[in-house]
Amino acid sequence: MPEQYVATDKRSGLEVAVTGDFPEHPDDRVRIARTCTLFTRLVATILGKSEAERRQGFRAVEIQLELADALIQQNMDEVQRLVRETMQTMGITNAQLDDLARQLQTLGFDPGLRGSDAGDDAQASEAGPVIDVPADDLPSDDSPPDHESPGDQRGSDQDPPVASS
Repeated sequence: MPEQYVATDKRSGLEVAVTGDFPEHPDDRVRIARTCTLFTRLVATILGKSEAERRQGFRAVEIQLELADALIQQNMDEVQRLVRETMQTMGITNAQLDDLARQLQTLGFDPGLRGSDAGDDAQASEAGPVIDVPADDLPSDDSPPDHESPGDQRGSDQDPPVASS
């Protein structure tokens, strides 16, 4: 039976629901709840911007979500493409990226920034990508969601949404 996480942004009233069959492990449920809450807060923030800023904000979020998906799938060619695209939107040229890659190589690190030399970074990517997220950027880990509660449970931008079983 499908379950549902619902997150509501207190500032805007925006509500996002995620419905599906979720894993039983409490840590998985906490991560699903946090991700739903963070996504809701992010969309609410973007919707509060001007039209031009909204378009730019949504595109930036799309690219970063695509990047996260590629990292999780360990698709390093796609990761490199998306990192390049992100850097280019920030005004960094391919020539500057190539120069940075050369400088990092002279220090003994292969950043894999060059799309044409994907084989060179095979050793560096064997262990998988490492993503460092500051703890301050995530909601508190103090209370896992009550995954035993029946029905639709609602969260806010302060409390992670809760899944029903």
